[in-house]
Amino acid sequence: MKRSINKVAVLGSGIMGSRIACHFANIGVEVLLLDIAPKELSPEEQAKGLALDNLVVKNRIVNTALQTAVKTNPSPVYSKKVLNKIKTGNFDDDMPKIAAFDWVIEVVVENLDIKKKVFEQVEQFRKPGTLITSNTSGIPIHLMAEGRSEDFKAYFCGTHFFNPPRYLKLLEIIPTPHTKPEIVDFLMHYGDKFLGKTTVLCNDTPAFIANRVGVYSIMALLHLVEKLDLTVEEVDKFTGPALGRPKSATFRTSDVVGLDTMIKVAKGLYDNCPEDKAHELFKLPEYVKKMEENKWLGDKTKQGFYKKTKTAEGKTEILALDLKTLEYKPQQKVKSATLEMTKPVENLRERMKIFAKGKDKAGELFRHSSFGLFEYVSDRIPEISDELYRIDDAMRAGFGWELGPFELWDAVGVKEAIEGMEQYGNKAAAWVQEMLDAGNDAFYKVEGGVKKYYDIPTKSYKALPGTDEFIILDNIRENKTLWKNSGVSIIDLGDGILNVEFHTKMNTIGGDVISGINKAIDMAEKDYRGLVIGNDGANFSAGANVGMIFMMAVEQEWDELNMAIRMFQNTSMRIRYSSIPVVVAPHNLTLGGGCEFSLHADHVQLSAETYMGLVEFGVGVIPGGGGTKEFALRASDEYKDDQIVQNALKERFLTIGMAKVSTSGYEAYELGYLQKDKFSISMNRNRLLADAKAKAIELAEAGYTKPVQRTDIKVLGKQGLGIVYAGANSMYAGHFISEHDKKISEKLGYVMCGGDLSSPTEVSEQYLLDLEREAFLSLAGERKSLERIQSIITKGKPLRN
Repeated sequence: MKRSINKVAVLGSGIMGSRIACHFANIGVEVLLLDIAPKELSPEEQAKGLALDNLVVKNRIVNTALQTAVKTNPSPVYSKKVLNKIKTGNFDDDMPKIAAFDWVIEVVVENLDIKKKVFEQVEQFRKPGTLITSNTSGIPIHLMAEGRSEDFKAYFCGTHFFNPPRYLKLLEIIPTPHTKPEIVDFLMHYGDKFLGKTTVLCNDTPAFIANRVGVYSIMALLHLVEKLDLTVEEVDKFTGPALGRPKSATFRTSDVVGLDTMIKVAKGLYDNCPEDKAHELFKLPEYVKKMEENKWLGDKTKQGFYKKTKTAEGKTEILALDLKTLEYKPQQKVKSATLEMTKPVENLRERMKIFAKGKDKAGELFRHSSFGLFEYVSDRIPEISDELYRIDDAMRAGFGWELGPFELWDAVGVKEAIEGMEQYGNKAAAWVQEMLDAGNDAFYKVEGGVKKYYDIPTKSYKALPGTDEFIILDNIRENKTLWKNSGVSIIDLGDGILNVEFHTKMNTIGGDVISGINKAIDMAEKDYRGLVIGNDGANFSAGANVGMIFMMAVEQEWDELNMAIRMFQNTSMRIRYSSIPVVVAPHNLTLGGGCEFSLHADHVQLSAETYMGLVEFGVGVIPGGGGTKEFALRASDEYKDDQIVQNALKERFLTIGMAKVSTSGYEAYELGYLQKDKFSISMNRNRLLADAKAKAIELAEAGYTKPVQRTDIKVLGKQGLGIVYAGANSMYAGHFISEHDKKISEKLGYVMCGGDLSSPTEVSEQYLLDLEREAFLSLAGERKSLERIQSIITKGKPLRN
């Protein structure tokens, strides 16, 4: 349908409202954020002699909430500059303004009567046909629409964001029987493409999908703790990253979110789901009741399942709650044979098989919790969702699970799990056995590069909706890989575009990756029309393989190290100066060499959540893969009217010298890692590779011409060196940097200034690359640099003599 969203009004500025407003501002939408006007003056306002009708007073609640949100870490905004998109006001004065807005989102307190009063006020001013949605986390959507006009009902539904809205990818869409189908379709598409969300269509049932299943899972664990005699530390160790869950696992997550929030949802499910077979699990265990009475609710009350304290020596110590005595004690190290067996296994699905067969507490907890979860989610269809994949989508996007419940079940083995469930007193829904009896042994399968899910009503497999717009390497790797080595795979994306996928640990860059990129460019130049460098890993790249650099430096294999750095530089330059367009698609961590490859791309198609930076200074060296050269080049391009502008050089120098890392894709541009008109941002990470491929095709079809290497880079020579050296000496004299930091700063300045040339001069890229490599090698041999590199490899252990 033809509908655009240019202006959004957010009603309610609490924790969720202010952050939802920020996220709409992130994507360039004009936002009006409103809240109630105070009923009484604050002491500060009284002291200033202000009255209740003063605008400063009337907007105090909304402005304070927005200021608080912006100060939180991690930040709800991509850049402070987006805040100029947000205007604030109050319900009394500014509600009439919503008539000019395309979408009105209600985010007031979770009270049906209050929400209805707000909607009554909204209907006085809302323009017919305007979207109106509620961010409720559990109040039935249809109840909120009662008494409203037919037009209101037709354009009304639930849009449940998860906190924090910028980072958690789930957006649940909950229509009522009156909601127009085209409105649901619009919101599903808009949330995906523009807000960067995994949009999940939910039935209007208590807690919808993610909280229904997620809180069940947490409550089941809270009860299992007593049954299996588990500690807080054991549960968090067993239910964290090893299981494909967030690092905060179970109890730490509860502390961050707030125990009261989980309790509220659990009580709501207990009251509103009397027919749920797991009804009794939503009752609070006695130790949780006691924590609620004591107001041990987590971070917001300074203690929950964990408590941060200071030792007698003044060091910070995190204590864990003993669930039997309800006393805090030092955390105990968790040992588990099952966990040890999973450590070398990179494939998450293979790790699940190890957990399922574990003979210790980790294995026992896995079986109890997983078998109960399998029973629960199979029983929830069609109650909370008509399709099983929506439950998996919701748990991955809302709770950070790498595998949703049905994906986890597939990993264990559907038939094997059912046999195990019977031994543990759990029973899958009848449709699961019917699926197996029909010869279908999994909930998902990939056919012809298309991932399909088992559709229960038709008893057949259907393609996952919407995924035809994504490129998912897992689905095509088997049949589309043209070449691979230990570090990369070269995959045919179709339409004449190749993709280089890294698959080293943390996607670090070593000789195998360098070789793979050059091989891909060779292949693309010969038989294809473009190349994408991208992957589906947790991070694009954590940078160069520092272990390799360390070993070469320790062994004083300078010729080999020189060759390795030269190859790195040549690969960066080949990315820029190949005869076909190269698009780099970074996401999440994009550090060091990963950043340098991005600096040299014809176009950077990056995720909105990209944390990019040249961080080599932190290990005692300078960027050696063309990054230092590139920043000198970009500083030169910022010189105006043939006048050397020292500030341009200074800003570039400090970005490297302070190892600045962007907190978003947008900030990567502000820090100078991206160039205007040479980057695009994909809000939805799932669309990144498809968007990168489209850009490569666009460049090719526009008549891509191989660029010419630069020989016109202006450098300052001694004029710039004097400034760099004076600054470094001043910082050292003031004890702000170490002697080694001073040396790195001088080396960095030497390269960026083009050496000790007697006057400003134009030099070539290769001239700067040679200086860069020489400086890198000299620093890599310094003991202090070796100690820093060693500390990264050994996590703080000192370098031996």
